[in-house]
Amino acid sequence: YDRKCVFCRIARREEPGTALFPSEYEDLVCFKDIKPGAPHHYLVVPVEHLGNCKTLKTEHIPLVKRMMEVGKAVLQRNNVSDLSDIRMGFHWPPFCSIAHLHLHVLAPASQLGFLSRLYYRINSYWFIT
Repeated sequence: YDRKCVFCRIARREEPGTALFPSEYEDLVCFKDIKPGAPHHYLVVPVEHLGNCKTLKTEHIPLVKRMMEVGKAVLQRNNVSDLSDIRMGFHWPPFCSIAHLHLHVLAPASQLGFLSRLYYRINSYWFIT
């Protein structure tokens, strides 16, 4: 836990202005991105403070899979039915605004604006899926 990390505070429900979506996993939280790049833009964040995606190791594969499950479930609960038109990924350092692991979940990907298509471009130097 890093008291200075806003995502740590959100995950521990210390930021009352951030509404959390229900998650089937106690070690993950999901909330709306404050600068949405698509009509639906959510962040899935582990409660435990982990660094960015560069710190991930093989043993984190189950965690990332659960993060993706939570993202898809939140999309479905928010009436996104076409899961083939979504984008999920991580910003690659140094392009992370917050140094706490967070999965971006965007839908529909076909409605990303010009800048969002660049910012969340699949497997670019700054965003990996």
